[in-house]
Amino acid sequence: MSAIALLRSRTAAAHEMVDAAFGSHDLTDAGSYAAFLRAHARALPLAEARAAAVWPALRRRMPLLAADLAMLDTAPPLPASEAADVGTPAAWGALYVVEGSRLGGGMLAKMVGADLPQAYLGATHLPGEWRLIRQAIDAAAAHQDEVWHAAMVDGALDTFALYDAAARAERAPAS
Repeated sequence: MSAIALLRSRTAAAHEMVDAAFGSHDLTDAGSYAAFLRAHARALPLAEARAAAVWPALRRRMPLLAADLAMLDTAPPLPASEAADVGTPAAWGALYVVEGSRLGGGMLAKMVGADLPQAYLGATHLPGEWRLIRQAIDAAAAHQDEVWHAAMVDGALDTFALYDAAARAERAPAS
């Protein structure tokens, strides 16, 4: 089984949990969208720091997220403040989540109100970029033992948990 297939299968429940936690946000409503972006701003700096440890070419989206929040006259929250250094296998798992989020963001950007900023969600992969990242994750995991694979999966699960906690801290405003 490829590392990507392993990550996808072992993190599916966590991915669904995060999708559900963010699913209550109405991306056409400025207040709800601001809460959605604030939640991402809580998790993204730490998640990107972890991912960049193994992918120095990571195109960071935090500046775009901060710009979108500024356009909504919303101050970014304090980011999560755990240790960014999680070890190499876990960092590959974090990269999977961060770049998977970029992929999902491109789909969500289509749901954002036309009058709302979309720089963060609209920062999709360059042609071939997601394929290259998936291949790099598979190559890093090739010939590694089960302990390494488990640490990679744990890194992805920890990153999903980071986003879940951020979403719960920034609940969508009641309509």
